[in-house]
Amino acid sequence: MTFNLSQILSTTMVLFAIIDILGAIPVVIELRRKAGHIESEKASLVAAGLMILFLFVGESLLKVIGLDVESFAIAGSFVIFFIAMEMVLGLTIFKEEAPETVSIVPLAFPLIAGAGTMTTLLSLKTEYHTQNILVGIILNMLFVYFVLKNTNRLEKLFGKSGLNILRKAFGVILLAIAIKLFRNNTGL
Repeated sequence: MTFNLSQILSTTMVLFAIIDILGAIPVVIELRRKAGHIESEKASLVAAGLMILFLFVGESLLKVIGLDVESFAIAGSFVIFFIAMEMVLGLTIFKEEAPETVSIVPLAFPLIAGAGTMTTLLSLKTEYHTQNILVGIILNMLFVYFVLKNTNRLEKLFGKSGLNILRKAFGVILLAIAIKLFRNNTGL
């Protein structure tokens, strides 16, 4: 078992782009506003656990329940689409009966460790050694934890109007990601 710095950097950067926690800051702030708080540790650990579990048993698990990676990605694209619609139109689609769960759904899954991340992990596994992907996951989760822990500071930095602009802009970006995931996995 040897660690390869090049593979670690590659997997870290690919996962960083897919997770896009910086782009999700407006979503995180909105979820925190709805729930009252976000459990940064819980969200980071659950997302990391899901990613690591999926890295090892993801494809097999999907086959056992009769799903393919494409169907999984399409389902994730719908969830991302509805979250984006909330951001752009100011609607409330996800009505949480237990607001403390926002740290897990929809934050840890599907926002951080969503269909895009999971399918990316399966792709990375075909190119890179598992231990290097694990290091990439851990590095990304440390950064995610840092961002989640500092959302109050980030909110003050951007201000109310800045957050509204970011929320709408990143909502449109999330819509585009949802549509891309849908198109890539349906062949449309």
